[in-house]
Amino acid sequence: MQIRDFDKYPEKKVPGFGAVQGWDAVRSVLRAAAAQSGVLTAEFYPGVYREELVEELGKLGFAMFDAETCTISDAAYQQRIAEFVTDDRVFGVMNTLRLEDVYRPEALEAMRAEIQACSGPVLVYGTGASLVAPDGVLVYFDMPRWEIQCRFQKGMKNWKTDNAEEEKLRKVKRGYFIEWRMADRRKKKLFDRMDYVVDTVIPQQPKLVAGEGFRAGLEQLAREPFRLVPYYAPEVWGGQWMKEVCGLDPNEKNYAWAFDGVPEENSVFLRFGTVRMEFPSVDVVFYRPRLLLGDRVHGRFGDEFPIRFDFLDTMGGQNLSLQVHPLTEYIQNTFGMHYTQDESYYILDCAEDAVVYLGLKEGISSQEMLHDLRAAQQGGEPFEASRYVNCWPAKKHDHFLIPAGTVHCSGKNVMVLEVSATPYIFTFKLWDWGRVGLDGRPRPVHIDHGEQVIQWDRTTSWVKENLIDRIDVVEAADGFQEERTGLHEREFIETRRDTLSKEHTFTGNGSVQMCNVVDGEGAVISSPDHSFADYCVHYAETFILPASVRQFTIRPLKDTCTVLRAYVRG
Repeated sequence: MQIRDFDKYPEKKVPGFGAVQGWDAVRSVLRAAAAQSGVLTAEFYPGVYREELVEELGKLGFAMFDAETCTISDAAYQQRIAEFVTDDRVFGVMNTLRLEDVYRPEALEAMRAEIQACSGPVLVYGTGASLVAPDGVLVYFDMPRWEIQCRFQKGMKNWKTDNAEEEKLRKVKRGYFIEWRMADRRKKKLFDRMDYVVDTVIPQQPKLVAGEGFRAGLEQLAREPFRLVPYYAPEVWGGQWMKEVCGLDPNEKNYAWAFDGVPEENSVFLRFGTVRMEFPSVDVVFYRPRLLLGDRVHGRFGDEFPIRFDFLDTMGGQNLSLQVHPLTEYIQNTFGMHYTQDESYYILDCAEDAVVYLGLKEGISSQEMLHDLRAAQQGGEPFEASRYVNCWPAKKHDHFLIPAGTVHCSGKNVMVLEVSATPYIFTFKLWDWGRVGLDGRPRPVHIDHGEQVIQWDRTTSWVKENLIDRIDVVEAADGFQEERTGLHEREFIETRRDTLSKEHTFTGNGSVQMCNVVDGEGAVISSPDHSFADYCVHYAETFILPASVRQFTIRPLKDTCTVLRAYVRG
């Protein structure tokens, strides 16, 4: 294992625009804007530090109106969302609510009348402020979901919910299934109306850019290769590999997860002059879905990014939980999702004793296995996974395919690049080796859900033939080889592995592509028609190639490199 030049802070420069930072500078811009309009509309994404924003914006000295006083009561809100929240720690049901559905029309009209009667500048603020004052100067306070999750961990409440002491899992569930969906539906209608966008990820250090600059940055990302801002998290099973390769804090106990390619959760860094700002990367998907995803993918998935890459590090750690993902009909009928979490494990690195658990052994009894799982979960004898589940030796660059319904997990001492469909929250743990999480609580196990989706006919012979290293050479030429490495026919993702010792030109295939440098020092991505500047990526870095990039070249930084590309099949 070598320490490489992994970039933890990838950014894109947006030419022609500047930004300001600090509350004094932000207020100065907003004060001047209000002089023209008379009304400032400060729309808050759920997860901003509301108290800070209200206090600092209050220093403008304007008449202030809290839009959220026009919502239904907190108790009525809880009743409205109860069917989507559920009692489960992890899983809710996708809602179809809009912010408009929790605002009282008569209260909106009354507040508008009050605003109309004001003689001086007015500030309307809160989640849903644009419903009260749609014609004001719109200032959007955005927030990435990973930062929101960190704030939940520190005790932040969900929107209109008194749950500061509730565990993070349940708070994230409310965000994922309820409030982020409502806020996103509103946000999508506001992109072209945003006069200013403010980044408050770092408390007390706001950064503001004009809406034109923000939109120009998103447009730029939808037209050229880019990376997301990676984030890392520990877990009870976590390992040590990423500490070295990604240059992480060696004093931390472990790093289990690395999300370097999950647009729903990650951020993007955009630099405007001397100011670097952080925005949710999903904004690119919402604002320019057809450019980014391609017509074919957009037609199937709408404004959802359907592919994700992440790292699972058990090098020097422990087995992942034994798990299974729901079938398409189960996730649709039970949780309201329209596609499921098909995935695969690409082995970036591993030790000699590395294994992957995948599929069931021939001739096992489903009833005995379920009985033993439940008995172990209730404190009986530990579940004997090797009695029921195949344990396959793993080596570097193996590719294990995992269509939904297949029992699986990575063993210890494996570094997995997980190539997956995006509904990442839908994992049914069957057995967690008797562990508790880092918070000291038992990790959630969902045997009842798992029982409904396990495909009992995916046994040893079927797995060997269909799911392990199904690698075919597509093209071989001087200095270049392209291989198909998966995924299974039941999965919509295609993966190609390109090994290069010199520059090679590729033609886009109508789909967005998620890519990772799985071997070599790195690669340079170029445009034959100079539509974007050369883009350098290093070993283990994930990057996105928008569908709008119709032709591109890849050349190794040094000697040879190997790039894994994933896209939606035609």
